[in-house]
Amino acid sequence: MSYELYRNTTLGMCLQDSLDEMIGTQQLSPELALRVLKQFDKSVSKALSKRVRTRYTFKGHLKTYRYCDNVWTCLVQGVELKETQAADIIYVDKVKIVACDGGTSAAGASNKVKT
Repeated sequence: MSYELYRNTTLGMCLQDSLDEMIGTQQLSPELALRVLKQFDKSVSKALSKRVRTRYTFKGHLKTYRYCDNVWTCLVQGVELKETQAADIIYVDKVKIVACDGGTSAAGASNKVKT
């Protein structure tokens, strides 16, 4: 299983716009465009899990949370973020955390944090 978390990023939306344009001009079939998007989901997840090593700790007030289809979504307010290797502290009003199953059944997807 591959999660579609990164399709709403700038890169993901630009890819979708380009694919839609190519479908509109009949340069690409809708089936092939869907395969491209699925590969994008897998590739971004794999690249982030292998290349990003920065870790943060955070404190804040949990406003809401939910668990649906093996995906946790938490909204935290008044958040204090601290990189584990640095002394700097960042304060933000809200953070949305989306955590997905990182096991083998998730086909390489790992925990994700979105702000």
